Amino acid sequence: MTSTIRVGIVGYGNLGKGVQQAIEQNSDMELVAIFTRRDPQQLADITGTRTEHISAAEQYIGKIDVMILCGGSATDLPEQTPQLARLFNTVDSFDTHAKIPDFFAAVDKSAREGGSVSVISTGWDPGMFSMNRLLMQSILPVGEDYTFWGTGVSQGHSDAIRRVPGVKAGVQYTVPVQEVIDSIRGGETPQLSTREKHRRECYVVAEAGADRDAITRTIVEMPNYFADYDTTVRFITDEELAAEHSGMPHGGFVIRSGVTGGGSKQIAEFGLKLDSNPEFTASVLAAYARAAVRLKQEGQTGAKTVFDIPLGHLSPRSAEELRRELL
Repeated sequence: MTSTIRVGIVGYGNLGKGVQQAIEQNSDMELVAIFTRRDPQQLADITGTRTEHISAAEQYIGKIDVMILCGGSATDLPEQTPQLARLFNTVDSFDTHAKIPDFFAAVDKSAREGGSVSVISTGWDPGMFSMNRLLMQSILPVGEDYTFWGTGVSQGHSDAIRRVPGVKAGVQYTVPVQEVIDSIRGGETPQLSTREKHRRECYVVAEAGADRDAITRTIVEMPNYFADYDTTVRFITDEELAAEHSGMPHGGFVIRSGVTGGGSKQIAEFGLKLDSNPEFTASVLAAYARAAVRLKQEGQTGAKTVFDIPLGHLSPRSAEELRRELL
């Protein structure tokens, strides 16, 4: 790929800011515009670049090679990705695992109608962890795999609690159960429920006069997010949130514990330790934006996942360079 990839960003929260930073680190990319549902004039001074209302996106057909969608999975992406996939190549980080098949189908329909490529559910889980689960299962077909997240801030789950009526602000931490991790690393292969592997801790600033019991019930009973976990909800002040919960660390690991033909135990592990969850996720999105453009140049259309994309398409280097320098 020789020409510069022209990128648009949709949404300018923590992830959108991270994507802007990631584009600056990729010399083959340029940021054309940021699209927002807020007042673009007020946001322009913050972004330092051209900022447009989301309703103006259609005016950029032919001027943007790929849109990176940075909204939340709860309500933003299910609406925005199918709409924009008719107009542009897109990349998103939709992370509600249980809803990915339906989301894929909706986006695939739109992308094929528009003749575009739409890479969904990129990031690190789903995304890099998904790739490692597939790789390890393929190599070690006899065994069990385990995925652990945290301790860290989940962007998707934090976004979900902030949308609960009566919640002014909040953050959610995913916490793995260390005793279970130690047993798996020691070679055990237990059958574990979702609840046995992690717990979720929510720190919530409630609106004045809000029903805190109702907020708690809504959070702990929320399907696909909290209902399957031991979840605690702690109410704190704005000041406590700013002082103690302003960072966004995260991480985790995938472990495959398997047995090969001679009865030998084999354990494979892939892990991440992240100072900034949104910045790392943004960097993954940027790499897959490059891949989306390459797939489009090859004549492909429709929705894609990390399983469908050659690793070489993520790199700005040529196949010849990759063979010589990395293989």
